Amino acid sequence: MKSKSFVSALAAVFSFLIPAAASCQIMPERVHAQPTGPVYKNSVFLGWGYTSLNQVNGSRSGLQGVTGSYTRDLGDHFGVVADFSHYAWDVTATNAGSPSVNQFLVGVQARANLYEKLSGFARGLIGTVHTGGVQIQPDYSFAGGVGIGMDYNRSARWAIRAGGDIIGSAFTVVPYQTGYSTHTSWSGRGQIGIVYHF
Repeated sequence: MKSKSFVSALAAVFSFLIPAAASCQIMPERVHAQPTGPVYKNSVFLGWGYTSLNQVNGSRSGLQGVTGSYTRDLGDHFGVVADFSHYAWDVTATNAGSPSVNQFLVGVQARANLYEKLSGFARGLIGTVHTGGVQIQPDYSFAGGVGIGMDYNRSARWAIRAGGDIIGSAFTVVPYQTGYSTHTSWSGRGQIGIVYHF
């Protein structure tokens, strides 16, 4: 009699434990990845720009104008960039002559998300600078420099950008001097405008 009651008690314990163990082995439902939306690899920037005029002797003011760039992303954090700008309007005072600066630069750019809608970038650029409207030779110079900036991403396609660069170029120290000079001047640039991703 005792053995039968012991077997019954043991069977009752097993009947309770087996379903509990089986329920612990049920696989949880998979959480489906949320769609992140389209990934845009190209972007264009257009905006207002400023450059100092350190390559021109006796300049009284920097110049303002239009600036833009095209960027092709090669991955999540790196891309190539083509940058252009045209500066022709005095900012604070009147410069002697009617100086203008045109720049065309290409290079590489690294970017990263900083905080929520803010992202930053750093880039290195090389190319050419043309200084016109004043007596300076050569009026074209090899140029290069580095820059940083920040984007406020309003949406997946649109952003507001602010940035700056320091660009070095080699022009003659004295106007009318013939030949190329090893004299290098550094001019700061600033820009603010709109970015469109596509």
